[in-house]
Amino acid sequence: MHIAVVMRLVPDISEELDIDESGSDIDREWVGLKVNEFDEFALEEAVILKERFGSRVTAVALAGDGADRLLQSAVARGADEAVRIDHGMDRIVGPAAAAALLISPLRNLGVDLILTGVQTPEDVFGQLAPYLAGSLGWPTVNAVSGISVRDGTVVIQQEYSGGLSALLAVTGPAVLGVQAASQPPRYVSGTKLRQAMSTPIRAEKVDVTPELTIRIDALSLPEKERQAEMIAGNAEQVATRLLDILKEKGLVGR
Repeated sequence: MHIAVVMRLVPDISEELDIDESGSDIDREWVGLKVNEFDEFALEEAVILKERFGSRVTAVALAGDGADRLLQSAVARGADEAVRIDHGMDRIVGPAAAAALLISPLRNLGVDLILTGVQTPEDVFGQLAPYLAGSLGWPTVNAVSGISVRDGTVVIQQEYSGGLSALLAVTGPAVLGVQAASQPPRYVSGTKLRQAMSTPIRAEKVDVTPELTIRIDALSLPEKERQAEMIAGNAEQVATRLLDILKEKGLVGR
């Protein structure tokens, strides 16, 4: 089985974000980038399948700042090959555009299974996997938390609300949006990363100019209505202040 894992770099939302001059995007000049957390889960699940069933894993990423380092890290984690998709866009706007750039290279790879993270901070509705599946004419399953192979059939665990899950059997190629891996993503040592840096990254050029189906008219930062009060002091002082607050709110009798 040949598995492709689509990896993405996303803004580090733990940092302070600012709106740019256009008012329709965050200021990306100084914002830090990090590997999308759910894509790390997708890669880990692919490597687990490789270890258990002898699958081949190819990490795929769209070209951009940090893309080569992202792919080298994926190789250090267990991917067999890294493919960078070179394109002519300054910035990929939306999952539909990303899917349009990825389709041809993914077809050329001849993969049996495509994994990607269920969502990103900029794709909270988890649309990349469905867009890829729709373009390929393959089935798709999102919110995946486990994958195995039984008698040549891919068996998928899909999460539901309320702590429920289902096992789905998929025959033939499919696109999966991974929500969690069967185990935490493995640690990458500096030695493994240095070794992976010697692995050549294959470049695939695409001449597609995707239609930008998403247009952001305006962004705004959340309004702060009130601040949290940090209560200092010993246990008695903290308890006294908490009681005063509860009395002020009318939650306990005076």
